[in-house]
Amino acid sequence: MRPKISWSDLAGARVGVWGLGVEGAANLRRLRQLGIEDPVLVDARPPDAGPDGRPVLATGGGGLHALLACEVVVKTPGISRYRPEVAALEAKGVAVAGGLGLWMQEAPLERVAAITGTKGKSTTTALAGHLATRLGRRCMVAGNIGRPPWDPDVTADGPYDCYLVETSSYQATDLASSPPVVVVTSLHPDHLDWHGDTATYYRDKLSACTQPGADLTVADGDSGDLRAAAGLLGPRVRWVCDGDPVLDGPWTGPLGLLGTHNRRNALLARACLLGLGVPGADDPAAMADAARGFDGLESRLRPIGSIGEVRFLDDSLATNVLPTVAALEAMGEARVALLAGGYDRGIDYAPLGEAVRRRAAPTLVATLPDSGPRIRRALLGAGVPAEAVADFPDLEAAVSAGFAWAAPDGVVLLSPAAPSFGRYRSYRERAAAFAAAMEACRAAVSPPGAAAPPG
Repeated sequence: MRPKISWSDLAGARVGVWGLGVEGAANLRRLRQLGIEDPVLVDARPPDAGPDGRPVLATGGGGLHALLACEVVVKTPGISRYRPEVAALEAKGVAVAGGLGLWMQEAPLERVAAITGTKGKSTTTALAGHLATRLGRRCMVAGNIGRPPWDPDVTADGPYDCYLVETSSYQATDLASSPPVVVVTSLHPDHLDWHGDTATYYRDKLSACTQPGADLTVADGDSGDLRAAAGLLGPRVRWVCDGDPVLDGPWTGPLGLLGTHNRRNALLARACLLGLGVPGADDPAAMADAARGFDGLESRLRPIGSIGEVRFLDDSLATNVLPTVAALEAMGEARVALLAGGYDRGIDYAPLGEAVRRRAAPTLVATLPDSGPRIRRALLGAGVPAEAVADFPDLEAAVSAGFAWAAPDGVVLLSPAAPSFGRYRSYRERAAAFAAAMEACRAAVSPPGAAAPPG
């Protein structure tokens, strides 16, 4: 059930806020802006006090009972719509909404694009925002990328010419209406613990393509899974493929992107801007100029340093098989020590095994807890030699062994194909641990008292 209510509709209502992460804090600020000073605050692991100093109830310790007394509950995306507590609230007539869904109900949708996909959505959103800004548009890059577009701290300097909203599968389930342009970068099974099964995940992920208001879906035409799901992509589909005669060209060079997958993300970003009618998006010369100065995203196949001729690449944001396979393909003929593994959410690692087996250049896969054993089985099942797979208890040991193996001129690639939580608080913390392990390798090979060479 997707409530067709907006943030403005909440004024004067009894509201609960369920989940107090980044988005939960934005929800509180928006409610205060509406004059709602006393929402019910609930979290699975409540702090001693909420952001405004008021008590926070535990979901299982009186929190659900308190939410039942509300008219509307605004939940954070991590709380699955398929949880029994959500069903219990809705059965009692409580509307359960998400911040993005509330915002979409009153946003200037003709200036909004939703960008989704299993992987590639963050990069595509950032690319589209960079290009639109360089083309002279006042652009908000928002959503799952970390900026809730309804947050007063974000919107204080509005309005904007266009809103590019990265939309996760979790957030998509909260939308009762969609902007006319929706971009889908990829499709592959993921987040099955939240959605329940692959069919439900695909339906939820692509639901923004068919909600009221949706018109044009810009989709990755090189994705077999997306092609197979074409019936879920809405009334009009613009397929984007490598070498697209309208979208591709030398203009992508100044972006400095690694890999064909990132080049395709750039083409999807351009198609998004064309769908929004951004002036200059149809001009290759203007696009080439707009492409300059793109810094990329942190932990998205980014070089973080080198020791001698061995390069270290941080792709900590690769939490699924798709980006890890793409990262391997982007390495060309380089000798690669791939560090893979993390929180095990049950995804299929067979495609990674196939990608490693197909790779002609020398490859070592250093597997990490907790999904390491399943990755090993998938690799061996695909025919990868046992000597090309090594198990390690932690990231530090894997980096040290990977560096020794990659020498003298290879690559140590952190592309885990798994989330970071469980052992790290975020992909950023995992990336920082990777960088620290690189520096430990540098110290181990540097003569005592020698100055460290630049990374």
